[in-house]
Amino acid sequence: MEIEKVVIVFFAKYLGYILIAGLLVFLLNGWRKRIFLVPQMILAAILSRGIITEGIRFLWHRDRPYVGMGADPLITPMDSASFPSGHATFFFALGSVLYFYNKRLGILFLAGSAIVGAARVFALVHWPSDIIAGALIGIASGWLAWKSAILYTRGKTKL
Repeated sequence: MEIEKVVIVFFAKYLGYILIAGLLVFLLNGWRKRIFLVPQMILAAILSRGIITEGIRFLWHRDRPYVGMGADPLITPMDSASFPSGHATFFFALGSVLYFYNKRLGILFLAGSAIVGAARVFALVHWPSDIIAGALIGIASGWLAWKSAILYTRGKTKL
C-alpha cells in the first residue's frame, strides 16, 4: 500500500481513538474540576450521533461514494447511509463542548475532527457534504448541551 493510502487509513480509522484518549487524559487530569464536562459531552454525543444523525438516515438514504463510483474504499465498507457523517457529528459535538471551556484544546480537537472527516472523504466512505453536515450538527449539538448546562446551573430552567 502506498504511503498516501496508509496515511489516509490512519487518519480515517485511528486518529479518532487518539482524540478520545487525549480527551480522557485531559478530563482525568484534575477530574474534580472537569467532571461537569462529561454529562455535557454525553448529551451532545447522544443528540448529534444517536438522535439527529440516525433520524436523518432513517428518513433519507444516501449511498456512500464507493458505491456510486464503483470503487473500492480504503477502509472497511459501511452498510449504513453516508449522510450525515456519524464520525463528524460525534467528534465535532465533543470538540464543541471542549471549545466552550478550553479554547486552545477545543481548537486542537476540532482540527483533529476535521482531519478525520477529510480522511474519510479520501477513503471514499463519505462525500464532502456528509462531513460538512455532520460538523454543523455536531457543533449545534455541542452548543445546545453547553447552553443547557449554563441555563440549568443558573437556575433559569428546571429539568
